[in-house]
Amino acid sequence: MERRFLSLLTIFLFVFFAQESKAQYRTALGLGIDLGDGRTLVGPQLKHFFSANDAGNVQVLFADNHVVLGADYSYNAPVRGAAGLNWYIGVGPQLSFIDFGPVNETYFAIRPALGLEYKVPSAPLAFHFDWKPWWNLSNRSNFEPSRFSLGFKYVLN
Repeated sequence: MERRFLSLLTIFLFVFFAQESKAQYRTALGLGIDLGDGRTLVGPQLKHFFSANDAGNVQVLFADNHVVLGADYSYNAPVRGAAGLNWYIGVGPQLSFIDFGPVNETYFAIRPALGLEYKVPSAPLAFHFDWKPWWNLSNRSNFEPSRFSLGFKYVLN
């Protein structure tokens, strides 16, 4: 059921929002906040557009005894009639390093993302909000659908 919903949502976004686009910026550096069920993680992130629609995002997020390294690919497209507003869909791997005192654990996860990003037209600032569920593929495989991400970025160029 979840796969059908995500497939239909993806098709909807491509059909109704996609149009010719050019990247609103090339590279931006900022602060990412990952929140929802469980820990809230905060740390630096970098987003770079490789073409008008294709971007990569890397981040290092921190919480108590917890470090997450992540890299994401996203397809980005403008929302018609809303200057500066893009929607995006993407996916990427995440590595979590957790220190439980005498026991340290490492987890591998896949993180799909579906969100909106707004680039302020008159300033070098961009903001994003997305739904970014956490699918842990390691020894304790689980799926956390209630995860979200906020980002505040300074546009470098």
